[in-house]
Amino acid sequence: MEPYDHDPLRPHRHDPNPEPPSAEAIFRVIWPGGERIYAPADLLSLPAVTIADCFIVSTGHGTSGPFTFTGVPLLTLIDHLLPAPILWNEVAVLSGDGFGVRLYRHELLALPSRRPALLAYAIDDRPLTRQQGLVRLIEPNETDDALRQVKWIAQIRIA
Repeated sequence: MEPYDHDPLRPHRHDPNPEPPSAEAIFRVIWPGGERIYAPADLLSLPAVTIADCFIVSTGHGTSGPFTFTGVPLLTLIDHLLPAPILWNEVAVLSGDGFGVRLYRHELLALPSRRPALLAYAIDDRPLTRQQGLVRLIEPNETDDALRQVKWIAQIRIA
């Protein structure tokens, strides 16, 4: 993965990027004391949820939807990787195109249990294509600014 020339977690302009940043479809999850590489198919072994009435909010492309997304709640992935009683406070989800978002544990826990932040791998009962992200972070409660949705996930850092 190429190093970022800016901090993707600090506010910055995010120009629309219609093409995948790379052909690589894997992503890395890094946490204190560990690291694992995931392919989209690896998520199929974890408990999934399906959430209707979600929107894709894209910089430069506006809002589209509603869609029904299926995937693994971000908290489920973290719980799967971090054995209790390891505590964490934040998770950064970074795109291969240099965009990223930082989510805090208290924010994720405060989301409605029926609409969690989701590592989506299917849209309307079809697998996401590479163009759509293959795996993308969907925050089902976001409808207006694209700051908490990440397409083309390349890395998830748990701290």
